[in-house]
Amino acid sequence: MAEIKYLEGMYQDSFFPTFLVDKLKQYMFDTVQFLEQGNHDTEAIQAKFDEMTLAINALQDEFYENESELETGARDSIAETIIPILAHYKIDTDIEELLREREW
Repeated sequence: MAEIKYLEGMYQDSFFPTFLVDKLKQYMFDTVQFLEQGNHDTEAIQAKFDEMTLAINALQDEFYENESELETGARDSIAETIIPILAHYKIDTDIEELLREREW
């Protein structure tokens, strides 16, 4: 499995509660495990990223409840995690398309 540094920016910023960043990391880790299985069909990959993104969207209220939110810093940190994943697994799909379900 690729050595991935998950959400470094969010972990380094106290604005983001660690327990919520851990949840985000788990959703991303689950996606990486899916990719590790060799499921590189474009539709399957998109479906998995949609699932991950919808799960992240669902965390927004928890972020608000903890005086935080999925804002620019979070978006950047998520992208900085996903871009190396795409490169490692040789996925040639635009990140905006992969995260098309995002509400953040």
